[in-house]
Parts: sequence; structure tokens; C-alpha cells
Amino acid sequence: MKLLARNLARNTSETELKTLFESFGSVQSCSLVLDPKSGGSKGFAFIEMPKPGEAKAAVKNLNGKDVDGHRIRVKKADKAEKTEK
Repeated sequence: MKLLARNLARNTSETELKTLFESFGSVQSCSLVLDPKSGGSKGFAFIEMPKPGEAKAAVKNLNGKDVDGHRIRVKKADKAEKTEK
């Protein structure tokens, strides 16, 4: 299941994000979306978790959680968002 994490702090790294989601199960991939001009984070990322139950647990527990001073939003990515990268 592909998830979308939004409202990330600009200093949150892919490694930190992957570790956060791995506390709920296996993470197939974690892609922080970067600004092509500055190379900095755009404040959102896509996370793929192969087991739907683990992905749903991550959404339930991480949506609204404070991470690096930002209240993140986590949801299942829809088809339009999957091509946003």
C-alpha cells in the first residue's frame, strides 16, 4: 500500500521517516520529494508498505503525530498523488 505523508519538517530525512514507519511493519520504499532547484525537501513523502494491515496501523498511529515540531498528515496515496513525484 502506498502512503502519503504531508506537512513534514524541511529537515526530516528519508532515514528518519523510514524508521518512523518501520515501527509499524516493513517498509518497501520511502521517497522524500525534493525541490529540483534547491535540493531541499518539499515537505512530503511517499512510503510503500507491502502489508495492508501494517500500512493501516501506520496511518492510524502517525496521522496527526508531532514529528520535528510539525503535525504530520498520513493517508493512503490516491492515483493522482502517486504520479506527483
